[in-house]
Amino acid sequence: MTMSYPENPKQHDLEPHKDDIAQRLNWLRAGVLGANDGIVSVAAIVVGVGAATTGAGPILTAGLAAVVGGAVSMALGEYVSVSSQSDSQKALIEKEKRELAEQPEEELAELAGLYEVRGLSPQTAALVAQELTSHNALAAHLSVELNITQNDVVSAWHAALASAVSFVIGAVLPLIAMMLTPEQFRIPVTFVVVLVALAITGWLGAFIGGGPRTRASVRVVVGGALALVATYVIGHLLGSTGAAA
Repeated sequence: MTMSYPENPKQHDLEPHKDDIAQRLNWLRAGVLGANDGIVSVAAIVVGVGAATTGAGPILTAGLAAVVGGAVSMALGEYVSVSSQSDSQKALIEKEKRELAEQPEEELAELAGLYEVRGLSPQTAALVAQELTSHNALAAHLSVELNITQNDVVSAWHAALASAVSFVIGAVLPLIAMMLTPEQFRIPVTFVVVLVALAITGWLGAFIGGGPRTRASVRVVVGGALALVATYVIGHLLGSTGAAA
């Protein structure tokens, strides 16, 4: 009995079949992490300063400095990290291209051997290797040998920009909450705004990565709450002893 398959088999929406999945996941990941860091770091600073003094000037100054410094730091860190990853991937791809050009027979035998290791019979492995090589030898070797594709080479600039912009967006939330809320409600309102925002970023991060969303949200919220409590206690102690004056 001969089985027939549709020319364009239906793909599940949540499975990463599209060629640009690495690029999209990279900047989405950078964006979510940047927003999360912006929320936590700036909130911790303004809450700490707000616990030490009621003056709006010091709170605004500390908050703006944290926003600018944090955004630059996040962008640089993401750029360096992704650039290193990208350089490594490009070097591997160039190496594979060179090997295919210089020793195609050896590479074909290697590809067949890799499929044998994965459970195919020698005859089937040789046939698969030949057909994949005739279609796109480089893509076949990158997929089986290195588990990457040429589209996996991510953009460091995209990641850096996404990280910086999302950091600023996340950082603005606690800063606005502190500056626009009446003095006696500043810290409680900021706590609520920050924890809600962290729950959302935790959920989004898990959604993008395909992990458990509730657990991720709880983890991020608990971590953020601990950071806020710690800086509040320190700021309160410094304010009460006059050290922050």
